[in-house]
Amino acid sequence: MKSLLFTFVGVVHLLCLSSGKAIYGNGISQRTFQEIKEEIATYGDVAKAIINHAIYGKAQNRSYERLALLVYAVGPRLSGSKSLEKAIQIMYQNLREDGLENVHLEPVKIPHWERGEESAVMLEPRIHKMAIFGLGSSIGTPPEGITAEALVVTSFNELQRRAPEARGKIVVYNQPYVNYSTTVLYRVRGAVEAAKVGAVASLIRSVTSFSIYSPHTGIQEYQDGVPKIPTACITVEDAEMMSGMASHGARIVIQLKMGAKSYPDADSFNTVAEIIGSKYPEQVVLVSGHLDSWDVGQGAMDDGGGAFISWEALSLIKDLGLRPKRTLRLVLWTAEEQGGIGAFQYYQLHKANISNYSLVMESDLGTFLPSGLQFTGSDKARAIMEEVMRLLQPINITQVFRNAEGTDINYWIQAGVPGASLLDDLFKYFSFHHSHGDTMTVMDPKEMNIAAALWAVVSYVVADMEEMLPRS
Repeated sequence: MKSLLFTFVGVVHLLCLSSGKAIYGNGISQRTFQEIKEEIATYGDVAKAIINHAIYGKAQNRSYERLALLVYAVGPRLSGSKSLEKAIQIMYQNLREDGLENVHLEPVKIPHWERGEESAVMLEPRIHKMAIFGLGSSIGTPPEGITAEALVVTSFNELQRRAPEARGKIVVYNQPYVNYSTTVLYRVRGAVEAAKVGAVASLIRSVTSFSIYSPHTGIQEYQDGVPKIPTACITVEDAEMMSGMASHGARIVIQLKMGAKSYPDADSFNTVAEIIGSKYPEQVVLVSGHLDSWDVGQGAMDDGGGAFISWEALSLIKDLGLRPKRTLRLVLWTAEEQGGIGAFQYYQLHKANISNYSLVMESDLGTFLPSGLQFTGSDKARAIMEEVMRLLQPINITQVFRNAEGTDINYWIQAGVPGASLLDDLFKYFSFHHSHGDTMTVMDPKEMNIAAALWAVVSYVVADMEEMLPRS
């Protein structure tokens, strides 16, 4: 969780904004912050109309019901799979039937990896069949599997200290969960670090703060010049158990079998739809989520919810007969889970027009009850976004946190475009993340209504204001 903190410099800057001096120094606008603040306040009735339509009106529960139809029909949507491509075709048709404009598919090449059959059995000090998920892009084992003694460590530092013991063994990581961004490094780099000291495979404690014997998958990365070894995630419970066994001097032997294979890159698409701007159609506010998922669970939470509230934002605006000055562009990304592959190709295709992007938005941290909006941008843009978020006072969600997150929008943010993401219950999110538990069961239609209302209000107002958001 991030908190809303202002540095001394930021406070002084906001005081300057309120003093009536122009907030732009680049000649784009001479309006004072007070004038912009007054403009944003005029959207109060529109914001209330969006909120009422989404939460209490005919659109209530629509995003949830739409998501359920796709999830139940298609299931999980792994990069390169027929299920993902079926979902893309369904969404293309759905967006056309919804009456959105410029609905089209932008072709991209994406990775195609399949896990195949997999198993892990502890043979010593007792027989115990473990639940595992191979990690994305992992190689498989020989057909007979790999049988080796385990070396249990709690950190990369411990692995380095015990490097002489690692050769020919299966490294088992029982790293403590600190937070996702810190702990996920073990999933991403675990195989490489184990291979560097001569291990034959690696098993990583699932990156989650809560477990009921549920492994969590995800992408891992190999490194040029380092041998590729099979790697999978195991449950928190099994990692703790083996750590306890090792601390008492037990010899642990594991048989690992993985049928994972990588295939040539597959054809896929980013799915795009718009409400074309009435005054500045070449300028864009982008709202997005990713349509792909891992091959476990249903992909309802990650990131079906984010994709469908992004669609819902445009639907709500269209339902109310609103047409913002700028184009509202919906993008449903492909192959996010493999490192934002579809989004990178979109960026390469469209970055020539980067000056026309006012705001990029991605929802990929769940659509539970929002606590606010994460934002990355200049102090001037942040001050404006804080005023926009005041329009959400009817649902008491007005906070603007720092550091927008989203694999698919990071390319734009790093290039200086303001970015926004939805923030909600991360403990709940990472409890189900990349696991069999990611199903419609964890979704709440009322919370999705609220998330969609927030998403629609923010995207519409930023798209309809007279000026684009200022950059640094």
